[in-house]
Amino acid sequence: MGSITILVVDDERYAREELTYLLGKFPRVQVVGEAESGEAAILKALQIHPDVVFLDVEMPKMNGIEVAKTLSGFKKVPLIIFATAYPQFAAEAFRINAVDYLLKPYDERLLEQTIERIEKTLSPAPTADSMEKLGKLAIETGGDIDYILPQNILYIYRDDKVTKIITQTDGYDVRTTLKELESRLVPFSFFRIHKGYLVNLKYVSRLTPWFNGAYQLELEGLEQKLSVSRNYVKELRQRLEL
Repeated sequence: MGSITILVVDDERYAREELTYLLGKFPRVQVVGEAESGEAAILKALQIHPDVVFLDVEMPKMNGIEVAKTLSGFKKVPLIIFATAYPQFAAEAFRINAVDYLLKPYDERLLEQTIERIEKTLSPAPTADSMEKLGKLAIETGGDIDYILPQNILYIYRDDKVTKIITQTDGYDVRTTLKELESRLVPFSFFRIHKGYLVNLKYVSRLTPWFNGAYQLELEGLEQKLSVSRNYVKELRQRLEL
């Protein structure tokens, strides 16, 4: 996948400039256009066909929800990220399949998570041929190299400067970053439930509401419950449920 093209839509110029600046910190992202109104956003999207539209909700005449509904009828439907100062619109935003919902002022950490979610959504699904060529995951432990089947991994988490891999029978400490392991395990059913946790979805047995929109997750054969950040709940359920 090449650059991710983005259209920034906001009726306030300074808000557009701030978001464009923050998005410029991500090497795979390219802001290819801006629009100051809903009507202008639709015309611009028709011209440049962006991969993603960062869309303000509260705009005069035509608001962001109305724009998103119009864009959903395009031949190439862009991913929608709502960016607004009004949290009360979140429920309606997700009803029209928005990928994410960012509140102003922007939190750079949450913006990074949004970009990661966009990259996952736009990444092509692995083919059967590519799956057949995949081998085992190499784990260096004390000079030795252990090979483990990704299918046998329950979950992976980051603990200080060490990444811990928990399988059905063993645990491994490695220096490899969680992000690098996540990229190597893309063809398999792994999902980030928290900034520091990856789980193998094939072992998920239960989700339990916790607090502030977060959930607790249970894995087959594991007594410990893992926390699911509320930012990942919607996508997790989409991945798990028929």
